[in-house]
Amino acid sequence: MSTGEVREYGPDAKPAICGLQTAGDQSDDLLPWRPICHRPCEFGLVHFDYAMVNAVKNPNLLSSWLFRAEILSEIEHDQAEVCPVQGESTLPRCPALQGFRLERAYLRQIIPRNTRRDSPMIQSCTFYVDSAQDPDTGIRRSLVLYLPHLDSTEEFPYYHPRVRGVGLLHEWNDEQGKGTFSIHYQLFPEGSMTPRLQSTALNMLSILHKLGQGQLNGYVKRVHHDRLVPKSALQDRYSGLRDRYAKELVGGWAESTDPMKHVFEDLCIAAFLIELWAEMYKTLEFPGFVDIGAGNGLLVHILNLEGYRGWGFDARARKSWHVYNGLQADGQPTLQELVLIPSLVGQEVSPGKNDVEVSPQTVGVHDGVFPKGTFIISNHADELTPWTPLIATASGCPFLAIPCCSHNLTGARFRAPRPTDKSKSHSAYSSLVAWVSDIATDCGWEVESEMLRIPSTRNTAIVGRHRTVDTTEVAIDQVIARYGGSGDYCENAMKLVKSISPRRH
Repeated sequence: MSTGEVREYGPDAKPAICGLQTAGDQSDDLLPWRPICHRPCEFGLVHFDYAMVNAVKNPNLLSSWLFRAEILSEIEHDQAEVCPVQGESTLPRCPALQGFRLERAYLRQIIPRNTRRDSPMIQSCTFYVDSAQDPDTGIRRSLVLYLPHLDSTEEFPYYHPRVRGVGLLHEWNDEQGKGTFSIHYQLFPEGSMTPRLQSTALNMLSILHKLGQGQLNGYVKRVHHDRLVPKSALQDRYSGLRDRYAKELVGGWAESTDPMKHVFEDLCIAAFLIELWAEMYKTLEFPGFVDIGAGNGLLVHILNLEGYRGWGFDARARKSWHVYNGLQADGQPTLQELVLIPSLVGQEVSPGKNDVEVSPQTVGVHDGVFPKGTFIISNHADELTPWTPLIATASGCPFLAIPCCSHNLTGARFRAPRPTDKSKSHSAYSSLVAWVSDIATDCGWEVESEMLRIPSTRNTAIVGRHRTVDTTEVAIDQVIARYGGSGDYCENAMKLVKSISPRRH
């Protein structure tokens, strides 16, 4: 549907939602509902219901100011007698309405992204259906009310319209296969319509109509978040990290890159890792971490600040290292200038193929062998990405890899082959993710993946924390050969180092 089909009701439009006087009602429950805007729709009652439940459980679909909703309680129609009109805060408010019967109701707490600016808000979300189909028109009606548990406009957070209630009305003619979707407000006694309220209603109508249309078209969600870490835990952890560190990190940014992108991205990755580790090591001592290809060092710095011991390295130092670098328990820096040349390189070829003279005076080298159990982080590590599951297998270490640019095992740029699974995307990035995942699978890892909530299109996390076979049963040299071999990796790695001036950033 085009936006041109949206219509605004006039100020004298007849209310379609009317309160029903009952013994328990208070005067405010009978305040009039004002029609605001409407548009035609092609989705029926079932699609409307699915879309509205989705919107209740995911308020972030309606506003970028919001994180999520926590469902505090839920009742079905057969529990209507326990649903209060006003007063009790542990159950949804369910006002009686003319011509409608209660189907179910939710009590939710809306969690904003920034709790320093806005407070969470308790809200009832009540679902109604009409008492009977209109015999004259053949129209069936479904209604959802959003009822904030606030008593005056001054109490409202920025992210919610300052109205006593929002009504979402769906009217459907099954015989004609068409209907109408409309937005209604219940204003406070002292309230009045404003341009902002009007704009908010139009925006809600557009978004919710799209959700209903998506249900009709059989929308299949391709991106699945929160498989490994619960959404609420991740968001709470991220909010805490952001509140503690974001302002100082952005203000003290030493690189020439955009601090907003990098700071908030690494805060989110840190939040994901901390929650993942909380599950992995809840009864164990944390084994430490190493960030291969640590870049600006911010992720290492944040994790260290949060009390997780570990270190990182990169082929060249960054400006920010003088701010973020610290000392490990053994006195070594937490950020080190090293090039990774895995001890596995060349095992699948004849001796001497990868022999490259390395001068200790010009560059430090790490062989990719780490203490067993050390958690390996490979965040946008480019040339090191496909090596991550291999060195993790050799050392007996779990890992997280977030692929970015596509390189093969020789360190050269290449286009990863398309995944054999035809249901997967054939984009260059999806192909890279599938290729690295295949390497991990062949190394005996039970591969898990997560679409991270970071401001980047390169946001797939590949996690290896469980084994399908023991590491001793994996012929790593054969896996390397199967995926093209390491070829000139050493030479390419040293060329990378030599091509960068020590002062260049």
